[in-house]
Amino acid sequence: MKWSEIFTSSVGKKWVMGLTGIFLVLFLIVHVGLNACIWAMDNGEMFNRAAHFMGSNAVPRILEVGLFAGFLLHMIQGWMLEWQNRSKRKQGYAVSMGNQGSKWYSRSMGILGTLLFLFLVMHINHFWVPSRITGLDAVTIDGKQYHDLYREMLTVFQNNPLVVGLYTLGCISLFWHLLHGFQSAFRTLGVTNPRYLAFIENTGLVFSLVVCTAFALMPISMYMGWVK
Repeated sequence: MKWSEIFTSSVGKKWVMGLTGIFLVLFLIVHVGLNACIWAMDNGEMFNRAAHFMGSNAVPRILEVGLFAGFLLHMIQGWMLEWQNRSKRKQGYAVSMGNQGSKWYSRSMGILGTLLFLFLVMHINHFWVPSRITGLDAVTIDGKQYHDLYREMLTVFQNNPLVVGLYTLGCISLFWHLLHGFQSAFRTLGVTNPRYLAFIENTGLVFSLVVCTAFALMPISMYMGWVK
């Protein structure tokens, strides 16, 4: 495959989807680990320290640019693949195979991806824009000032059941998207051994369940008053 075909051919697009997908999985590991600091029960000190580290050091900020590029590339290539697949099937199958041919969520990656895009826009507006552009209130910890992102999370979630519901739905969409995308990325990159594939599928199931449950519990915890 020529370099010029990476962004134009179906195979190239799938490779880009696979590579960016794995990169985004690594981001989710870091993100869920950082956000889990809200459960330290220390009025957000650990979380604010971690958020400050990620927002003030050069390496995480550079990676942040790569992260936005990865998100955009992953979504654009995904939409293009979805459009190509649909354009090749001008007429549907005479008999629908349903889940016998493929799981519903693997056939709905375009829809799930679009829902996640809308969720991402909301999430960026709630937290990235205030922390990077409009500014946040400051909190003093051990004589040093930090942006109080923890307090911003409380403000967003504590009295907004609609927002909590939308975040929960976003996490459910992420679960189904990851459930297919995790193992699909490794298949695309050449993993074909049945033993390895079974391990990857099981790992993907556990990863999707743990990460998405943890993300969903964060706004729920704040709304229910489990963390204050």
